[in-house]
Amino acid sequence: MTRHFLRDDDLTPREQGEVLELALAFRDDRFIRTPLTGPRAVAVIFDKPTLRTQVSFLTGIAELGGYPLPVDGTLARIGVRESIADTARVLGRQVAAVVWRTHAQTRLEEMAALAGVPVVNALTDEFHPCQVLADLTTVAQHRGGVASLPGTTLAYVGDGANNMAHSYLLGGATAGLHVRVGTPAAALPDAAVVARATEIAAGTGGSVAVVHDLAEAVSDADVVATDTWTSMGQEDAGAGRERLFEPFRLDADALALARPGALVLHCLPAYRGKEITGDVLDGAQSVVWDEAENRLHAQKALLSFLLEHS
Repeated sequence: MTRHFLRDDDLTPREQGEVLELALAFRDDRFIRTPLTGPRAVAVIFDKPTLRTQVSFLTGIAELGGYPLPVDGTLARIGVRESIADTARVLGRQVAAVVWRTHAQTRLEEMAALAGVPVVNALTDEFHPCQVLADLTTVAQHRGGVASLPGTTLAYVGDGANNMAHSYLLGGATAGLHVRVGTPAAALPDAAVVARATEIAAGTGGSVAVVHDLAEAVSDADVVATDTWTSMGQEDAGAGRERLFEPFRLDADALALARPGALVLHCLPAYRGKEITGDVLDGAQSVVWDEAENRLHAQKALLSFLLEHS
């Protein structure tokens, strides 16, 4: 059976732990596994702007012994010039895996249904699961390993309806975290995602909560995360969105409500003075640069897992 990673709960808790342990091992030795030796090609498709996704996947595929094959989504025009189904059939005969950063989750699902090789979600409008793998790797790195994750409280503040909120709910619940999403009532996570995360948490000892007060979300948290208030495609609504989310800005006063030494996460790019202040992003509790590096290690671990289990 071909394994895919389209959303965070495509990995069981045990499998997620295996991937995170391997990610930490890759931090120590970047060449401990080379499952793409050949080199075998991996198609990496970009329909959206990218920095960390591009750098980490292209570097990681090469370090796994493979050949990263970038596909410019604006040139390929997948789903417009040529159907997703036909594209999947073409790619699946020539590459070992497909990594796709795109818009609707349904596009990724159609690719996975027909490619015949592992398909990885490098970001969609609904989920950003590779980022949350990197975030969990970062927490484990700074808090005593993967075994320390269950029982950790992670507060995410800002836009509760975006892909990061959804992936924190699913990925955090899978890791046994207590996930709190602090967001305005006008920006709630998808109800189906909350229900699925609640179901997962019941089996891992974690929990999920959606609250509408910054202090309630952040109080005594071990990890505090945020994200841009304006996701790709929402730029025209900038001023209105800023007014909506200003009460959920992560500043020094908000961080002081968390546990002493709480880690600060941001998936980047960050807009200092908006969702997070510069003193917090660049402060002693921020681990965002480790977090950015861990995209490389977590994605190498994920690709190794998918290739070895497909």
